[in-house]
Amino acid sequence: MVLKNRLGLSSSVELAHAEEKISKKKAIELFESDRLSQLEAGTFRSLQAIHKYLFDEIYDFAGELRTVNISKGSFRFASVMYLESAIASIDHMPQSNFDEIIEKYIEMNIAHPFREGNGRSMRIWLDVMLRAELHKVIDWSKVDKDDYLLAMERSPVKDYEIKHLLQNALTDDIHSREMYMKGIDHSYYYEGYTLYKTEEL
Repeated sequence: MVLKNRLGLSSSVELAHAEEKISKKKAIELFESDRLSQLEAGTFRSLQAIHKYLFDEIYDFAGELRTVNISKGSFRFASVMYLESAIASIDHMPQSNFDEIIEKYIEMNIAHPFREGNGRSMRIWLDVMLRAELHKVIDWSKVDKDDYLLAMERSPVKDYEIKHLLQNALTDDIHSREMYMKGIDHSYYYEGYTLYKTEEL
């Protein structure tokens, strides 16, 4: 299944490559324009703004809550029925230290608010929080793919694995565009072109 897109593409491979090219370009624009520093760190509104900016050229639903239930492998993300209340709860979660920030990141991943592009948007959103609260960001090149995916899958039950993994990848190189872009450059490495299963409502 190929998502309906503004590019008129009907090939999933072509769409994936277009997504990668456009989202990288838009991510660089976000960084260089200093728009990220104007966002309120840790809010869903800021995540919406990031998602819309990255994907508005590709999808009509950029920045909009998904209207289908989705799962990945055996994991089912938050039901559409409870999505708004889940996000409202996440907005009120504390974010004053590393553990709190990662717990908030985990909960937003469980919510998975958008139909596509959650990983790329949330990695930028996470770095905005870390930069604002701790003056740190993640060096994603130091995060092993398999370890990350397994830790995120387990995180709703036990979060110490993902916390340990990401804490060991922290850097204070917060003004480097190269460091910032590692979260985008590795997006397909972590997301792996895996298709979501959807349940139309």
